[in-house]
Amino acid sequence: ILTYHVVAAKVMAADVKPGAVATVEGSDITITTDGGVKVNDANVTATDVEASNGVIHVIDAVLVPADVDVSKL
Repeated sequence: ILTYHVVAAKVMAADVKPGAVATVEGSDITITTDGGVKVNDANVTATDVEASNGVIHVIDAVLVPADVDVSKL
């Protein structure tokens, strides 16, 4: 199982607030809540999936840090 911690906190859907959020990797993501919750341009499609190491919110895209050239992966 691959797990990726984007933020260093357990945040349930009811506690999500819009704004910039620092990631564990060191860059920021932007959370918006107008017309549904988005992480940058990705839509949140499922929320509050409990895991042994936190909580998962499923998005419909892959988040890649701005300084990563995806074509070289």
